Amino acid sequence: MLKSTLCAGVAVLALGVASAKADIVIAVAGPMTGSYASFGEQALKGAEQAVKDLNAKGGVLGEKLVLEVGDDACDPKQAVAVANQFVNKGVKAVVGHFCSGSSIPASAVYQEEGIIQISYGSTNPKLTEQGFANVYRVCGRDDQQGPAAADMIASKFKGKKVAIIHDKTAYGKGLADETKKALNDKGITEAMYEAYTAGEKDYSALVTKLKQAAIDVIYLGGYHSEGGLIIRQAREQGLNAVLVGGDALGTSEFAAIAGKAGDGTLFSFNPDPRKDAANKAVVEAIRAAGYEPEGYTLYAYAAVQGYAQAAAAAKSTKVADVNKQLHGLTLDTVLGKVGFDPKGDLKAPGFVFYEWKNGNFDYVK
Repeated sequence: MLKSTLCAGVAVLALGVASAKADIVIAVAGPMTGSYASFGEQALKGAEQAVKDLNAKGGVLGEKLVLEVGDDACDPKQAVAVANQFVNKGVKAVVGHFCSGSSIPASAVYQEEGIIQISYGSTNPKLTEQGFANVYRVCGRDDQQGPAAADMIASKFKGKKVAIIHDKTAYGKGLADETKKALNDKGITEAMYEAYTAGEKDYSALVTKLKQAAIDVIYLGGYHSEGGLIIRQAREQGLNAVLVGGDALGTSEFAAIAGKAGDGTLFSFNPDPRKDAANKAVVEAIRAAGYEPEGYTLYAYAAVQGYAQAAAAAKSTKVADVNKQLHGLTLDTVLGKVGFDPKGDLKAPGFVFYEWKNGNFDYVK
């Protein structure tokens, strides 16, 4: 985890040999502090490695990449402040943000100022539904992830009582609502639909409601920190419901919080790029630095790759030129060969399911 040495706000990391002349300045933004700092750390490690690897090969357009870091703590107001700081520092492209509630307001700044934004983890559909030509994401959307969850729940837990809970955030509520909609379309009505408050430590009242309703499956629209507490407290009350969630459960911190109670928890995510043999060198380089490239690490790496390839093809860092390439190229990244549709979403990202067991997760066969 990043500790207090990484201050809130923006810190500058010059990777490679940064000269006094104008290099190409890019940035990574996310929750570098706070409850969700593990996701910010993943993005930082991925972006750092991508910049290091690109600079070792000569950089982009003959110039070195310089990486800035913005800490938004998953707070919308802080995200806008970070975005404006990036503007003042001449940033050409931002890898971020993570939380949808941060990415969406920050995107208005990037659109107005002509900065490329490529989110590695924001799944709320609104991000790319605003009509901004410069906004992209290398992850899927809630309205793709929700139906995938509904399909899995309908087939694996047929006839079981389902509760849908969410943390009221743009990500959590958005994912919960898309899952609810898809389940309802299948003729499945949830037994409970309940909101909870993120950041609390005691969810016993919520668990009591779930137990009284004899819930078999808890669908969580929210993050690992609360999900881990909820399922642990459920087991303490004797509720053996299965926890199902989205991509935010794909961090080792979930297992640390949930403990043995997390075994059997299911979550959706895109296919794990660590398992692609083509990424062996990148994965080993990050591990050699003492970090496991889980979750969004390689998604941030891919976002840097995508920007670099588009700028190189455009022979320019002007936003209009880079946008044209991002919307037209097939990019060769650690996520495979990918392209963006006119909205800035990945074409056919696809979701699979994973299961937590003994502190690790793997594909559900």
